[in-house]
This record gives sequence, structure tokens and C-alpha cells, in this order.
Amino acid sequence: MYPCSMKAAELEVIGASWAPHKSTQPILHPTSFRVCAGRVLGVVGPNGAGKSTLLRLLYRFHKPHSGQVMVDGQDIWSMNARAAAKRIAAVLQEQASAFGLTVREIIELGRTPHRSGFATGRVGDAQVVERVLSSLNLQALADRDFRTLSGGERQRVMVARALAQEPQVLILDEPTNHLDVRHQLEVVSLIRSLGLTIVVSLHDLNMANGLCDDVLVLRDGHPQGFGPPQALLTDRLVSDTFRVDARREQLVPSGTPHFSFTLPH
Repeated sequence: MYPCSMKAAELEVIGASWAPHKSTQPILHPTSFRVCAGRVLGVVGPNGAGKSTLLRLLYRFHKPHSGQVMVDGQDIWSMNARAAAKRIAAVLQEQASAFGLTVREIIELGRTPHRSGFATGRVGDAQVVERVLSSLNLQALADRDFRTLSGGERQRVMVARALAQEPQVLILDEPTNHLDVRHQLEVVSLIRSLGLTIVVSLHDLNMANGLCDDVLVLRDGHPQGFGPPQALLTDRLVSDTFRVDARREQLVPSGTPHFSFTLPH
């Protein structure tokens, strides 16, 4: 488990909605849920369901048009951006070119919220970076140019940068997208080991079944259900949400639920 200096926090969303302009149709309609500290929430739904919009509300990129996003009972918009960045970190699908920065330098960027003014470093920053490098087994890559890494290695580095913020809540937007099977498994194993409150958007329902403590299902910007995946993800809900014929089966001998899909007749 990642030795985070701060404990995981409870995340609560209360009637949060968002639209590009207040007069237009919402992309995300009022949505409410609560993630207990240290649990993993999966956000699932078809393309255009509002998953990325919800995540942008959670990491304070968009301000809700209605409702609130609370971390341990405090509205994140009652904090300044620096204070929020000390509590919430995000790993997005888009990875910057990094302009020739090394892995260590990328991870050091995660310490920015803890610095004042133009300070380039602070007592303890180096120790945090080294701890993160060690926890994610990145020491051997520390001096490599970020651009030379594989997709899976880059994803680990971006998670490491987020962890260097020492957040209580971690937001992950499609963290296994474009990765091969091995690197997908590595990322899933990493997520399980962190011990933080995590919200992760996923396309793969079978991965959500195995990874997440709770799942939020979105369709056309509307929440369809929230709860443990084994109870929530019924054949009917999945079929209606994704407009397919879905069937959940139990894999033998593990008993792990597995969905199969066909197009409706």
C-alpha cells in the first residue's frame, strides 16, 4: 500500500449538475452519491453519458451549476485551488509531451501545490518524490526521458505525479485506455494497492466488477443507479444503459461475474 501521509477522505456529491452554458441542456443532470473513505468507485456508461464531465466536477475543473462536491464535509469550491489540489489529484487520458523532462522531474511537478510563490523546492519534497518512486517501482526509470517510456510506464509515472500531491482523493479517467492486457493488469493492481479514495471511469464492465467497491452508472447525463457492482449491474440495467443484450455469467471455478454482449435483434 502506498504510504500516503494523509488519510483517505470521504467524497460526497450532492445534486451536482453541469452544462456548457446555464441556458443550455445539461450534459450532467443532478447527480448524488457518497464514496466512503478508502473505497473505489467506478463510473461507467456509454460514450456521451457524462462520465468525463462528472470527473471534471470532482477535480475542480468545472464548477457545478447546481449542487456541491464535498471532501470530508467541505465544499471543494470553498477552498482555493491550491488547497483543493492538496486533497484531490487527477490522472487524465491526455498526457503532455513533457518537453524532455525526466521521470523524476515529472513526479516533482506533483509537489507544486505544496510550494509557495516561485520556490523550486521545499524541505521534504525530495523525500516524498523518492518514496513515490520506490512505491511504484520507478527507481530504474527515474532519469529516463518521459517520451521514451512505454504506454504502461507513462501511466505509472502519471499516477506517481498525482501521488506526489499527497492527495486524499484520486480521480482516474480511463486509466487502462490504449494499454495492452499486461499493462492493464498492472494499472488495476496499482489502483487496488493505493489505499486512497478513488473514482475511476471505465468502459470495461467486467473490469469494474472486479476492481470497484461501488459503481455509478450514467446514461445521457442521467444517473441510472449507484451501489456495489455485483448487486447493481443486472442484465436489464446494463442492457438498457448500453443498448445491447447483456448477460451476466459466473466464471468457473472462480465464480467471478462476467458479462457477454450481443446486439439486440
